[in-house]
Amino acid sequence: MPELPEVEATARSLRPRLVGQRVSRVHGVDWPRMLPNTSEEELNSSLSSRRVVSVGRRGKYLLVGFDDDRWLAIHRKMSGNLILQPAADPTEPHTHLGRVYLFGSSDELDDFLAERLGPDSLIELDEKVLASKLRGRKARLKPLLLDQSFVAGVGNLYADEALWEARLHPLRSADSLSAREVRRLAQAIKHVLSTAIERRGTSFSTYRDSDGLPGENQDFLSVYGREGQPCPRCGTPISRIMIGQRSSYFCPRDQKER
Repeated sequence: MPELPEVEATARSLRPRLVGQRVSRVHGVDWPRMLPNTSEEELNSSLSSRRVVSVGRRGKYLLVGFDDDRWLAIHRKMSGNLILQPAADPTEPHTHLGRVYLFGSSDELDDFLAERLGPDSLIELDEKVLASKLRGRKARLKPLLLDQSFVAGVGNLYADEALWEARLHPLRSADSLSAREVRRLAQAIKHVLSTAIERRGTSFSTYRDSDGLPGENQDFLSVYGREGQPCPRCGTPISRIMIGQRSSYFCPRDQKER
């Protein structure tokens, strides 16, 4: 699934090329469930001739703002991409419109996001915010980091990478962390996300950037997908366990469960 770095890299790539452009038409909706609060007809009538004024991101949602304060929030689901192509190019037969929400104002958009997302893990998260979120929580660290209402934008891959960098076991209880460990985790989350953005995201299978090109971060991962390979820090073979039906990778020497 595209996580925060992939969505942010796409937003940064699309922004200079979309802002100022006008919508000609909306098409490609063959599964109405992908438009939870609108329809293809409403998108066409609402957005035709509207000018794009902003392209941004919150959590894993890409946000497109228009000159009449209408907004699109786009979620790429498990394998979606947002690729910019010339209008004259033929559309691939399996290209479809992904999950898209339409909002009539920035207030509507803000309410939608506030109901679903915690602090943005790239923009708003620091050690004070993280400490307040962790305080009194007995949940395990890894599932908590994947909860988008806890912190927004971190997914399975980057949670494993951040926990390795912070030397924390994925099954540690959230309320067991010291102030120093909280600081390390907040810094690690920011670092792994920022570094992945610089490398245009992580491509294992379907993810591509807005030009249809794969990211480069998969060549620099420390633990994710590296079961049995040596830990870059100490050489111990990387372990894999299942947490909530998802694979989690960690170093059993550097990330001890207490």
